[in-house]
Amino acid sequence: MTNVFDGVGVALVTIFAADGSADLAATGALAADLAGRGIRGVLACGTTGEAATLTDAERTSVIAAVRAAVPGDIPVLAGTGAESAQRAAELTAAACGAGADAVLAWPPPGSADLPGYYAAIRAEAGDRPVLAYHIPWISAPGVPVDALAGLPITGVKDSSGSADRLLDEIARYRGATYVGSSALLALAGPMGGAGAILALANVEPERCCRAFAGDAAAQRELAGRHLAVRAGGPAALKRILAADRGMSAVVRPAALPS
Repeated sequence: MTNVFDGVGVALVTIFAADGSADLAATGALAADLAGRGIRGVLACGTTGEAATLTDAERTSVIAAVRAAVPGDIPVLAGTGAESAQRAAELTAAACGAGADAVLAWPPPGSADLPGYYAAIRAEAGDRPVLAYHIPWISAPGVPVDALAGLPITGVKDSSGSADRLLDEIARYRGATYVGSSALLALAGPMGGAGAILALANVEPERCCRAFAGDAAAQRELAGRHLAVRAGGPAALKRILAADRGMSAVVRPAALPS
């Protein structure tokens, strides 16, 4: 299969203005800056992008703004996971209409009928790639490695943080494996992973790229911020962006993950 992209991608934060509205210009500008610093793919409206707090209109506006902001050779992925196949299919259709080049979807909690769920997404995605999203603390038990080959998908993003699972995926699954944990970059890249889709890349794009290329020193240098972001999520990322670049640190009240 053709990979959606090769190398490090970012799970983009959604920037909110002081009044809590989605700041499309700032979000697009951040995506463009990261693309200029080595990022090879941009995920909009994922878990890091606080998608569960966005209205449907906001989702499509964010995706369109990011697609307009980054170069044409940088694919824009959209998060479309949902608690039912119907809802995931609706989100997929809207995302593709807004310009998404691919979609990433976690399965419903319980992970029942994974082939049917991803087939519904695949039908709306058309010729755009579909990635399964293994993130068991949001949709337990997630997507078993043994199930991947039987799904109508191009690949998987694995945010479990398990080195054992990552090894299993890269060794046995013939689709693209994207690591979602910035703790495993120096393992995933040299082992032959297709790439990474990372929250930490919002604030450490260059070091993430070096670590994925096998630079152990860069991997160690990421430790402090990796652990802070793992513990604090989008709010921690936005605090770092505010300190480093003067960007808004506003987050919305928590909602169901998306």
